[in-house]
Amino acid sequence: MKRTLLTLGLTAVLTTTAAAQWLGEPAWNTPDAGTGFTIYGDYTMPNPDAGGGKAYSGRLMFGSGTFTLTGGVSSWKSDFASEHITSFGGAAALRLIGGSLVPVAVNLQVGGGHSMEITSSTSTVSLQTMFLGAVGVSVPLHTSMVSVEPYVSPGARYRRYLNVAPGAPDHETNFGWVIGANLGFGPMGFHVAYDSEKFTDGTTHGVLGLGASIGLHPSPGR
Repeated sequence: MKRTLLTLGLTAVLTTTAAAQWLGEPAWNTPDAGTGFTIYGDYTMPNPDAGGGKAYSGRLMFGSGTFTLTGGVSSWKSDFASEHITSFGGAAALRLIGGSLVPVAVNLQVGGGHSMEITSSTSTVSLQTMFLGAVGVSVPLHTSMVSVEPYVSPGARYRRYLNVAPGAPDHETNFGWVIGANLGFGPMGFHVAYDSEKFTDGTTHGVLGLGASIGLHPSPGR
C-alpha cells in the first residue's frame, strides 16, 4: 500500500512539471530585445508527457535596448489534476550581439519561477521552484511595416520539488530548448514557440505556445 501511494505521488509530481519557469508555458525569449513596455497574453498546450491540458498566462516585459526584464503569472489546468495550478516568475536577458548593422542577435537569459501546491480529488502537486539559464540566437528582420524574429534558445533548467513523498527525488537538472518566432506590426505583435525538455525519467516534455502582445511605448521601426 505504501509503495503504491509513493508511486502515485511521484507520478503526480513528474507528470505535472511542464516546461520553463511558468508551469505549462514555454521559456519565451526575445533575443533582439527592444524598448519600452510590452504586455503579452499567452495560450499554451503541453503534450501528454508534460501533463497535457491547457495554460494561460500574462506577462509584462520592459526593454531598454539591450536589456529586458519580464514578470508574469500562469494558470494551468493539466489532465492530472482537477484544479488549476498557478505559478509566477520572472526573467532577465542581456543582448550580447545585435543591432541595426548586425544581422544576428544573441542574448543570455536567466529566469526563475515558483508554483503553488494544490491538493485535488485526483492528485497532489507539490510546491516547485524552477530556474533556467539559456542562450538565445535570432535572425531579426525589421522593415517599416513588419518585424520578424525567428529564434532558437537552448539552455539548462533546474527544478526543486518541495514537500515530496519520502524517497521521491526532490530536485533535477535537465537540458531544454525552444524554437520560436516573434512578429510585430507596429505596436501589435504575435508570437509562437515550442519548448522541449528531457526529464530524468526518460520522458520528453513538449509545450506549444502562441499569443499576442501590445507595446505601450514602442520604439520606431520595432
